[in-house]
Amino acid sequence: MKLSMKTRHIIEGYSFVGPWIIGFFLFMAVPLGRSFYYSLNQLKPTKQGLQATFVGMKNYRDAFTTDVKFFPLLLETMKDMLTQVPLILIFAMFCAILLNRKAFGRTFFRGIFFLPVIIASGAALRKLMEQGAASLPIFYQFDLYRQLNAFIPEEVLDPLLQYADALTLVMWDSGVQILIFLAGLQTISPSLYEAAKIDGATEWEVFWKITFPMLIPMIFVNTLYSIVNSFTKPDNGVMSHLLNVVFVSNNYSYGSAIGWLYFIFIFIVLGLVFLIFRRGLTN
Repeated sequence: MKLSMKTRHIIEGYSFVGPWIIGFFLFMAVPLGRSFYYSLNQLKPTKQGLQATFVGMKNYRDAFTTDVKFFPLLLETMKDMLTQVPLILIFAMFCAILLNRKAFGRTFFRGIFFLPVIIASGAALRKLMEQGAASLPIFYQFDLYRQLNAFIPEEVLDPLLQYADALTLVMWDSGVQILIFLAGLQTISPSLYEAAKIDGATEWEVFWKITFPMLIPMIFVNTLYSIVNSFTKPDNGVMSHLLNVVFVSNNYSYGSAIGWLYFIFIFIVLGLVFLIFRRGLTN
């Protein structure tokens, strides 16, 4: 039986997502269901195991009424995401454009930018951050802060230095995004650039009329990846608070509740990103 093009595309799509769907139901569906069940109960350890007492939405209400850390940490995490994700996208795109040019040693530099993805993750990244590797102390040393403050107001200088400190983490977190942008740049036909040069377009016009529009799907993918990565980093305040509630305080029910609240929050943010890019792509 001959399949239509649409049917073949559907089969190809499900063949790609099929392993993930199977893995989800085999390894993730039951733990997720149990965590939601735990969030609606109060768990008490007994000799027979955890004894659950139904409390409804109490744990969810406690997150906003009793826990003095959860909501401020949630706002701080959102602020960090809004600060770092745009910087990561801009830095990754800039590096990808440079690394896409024919130059001596570009393969070596591609590896250099991707190296932090391998070594600076998980426990290694947490240890590096505890040692101050994620900050630039030069501005606070050698009396530079006072000298800069002489002609830059403190309310302007402090945010600028915070952005400067964030550049280290931006470089560490840009490896995957650079590779994705590189893949997108290499799919752009050179004939488009040749035609633009023949018509007398400047480099600035070529970027905004050809490169940037062609990279919008890659920007969308990198935005989603960067947001999820920002919300799940080892230095994330909400994640640290969640781990402390579950593994230090052994409060599994409340930990499950704030975990689900955090998931819903991330889901809403990603939904807004989908909506924004969908309107941009359709227009």
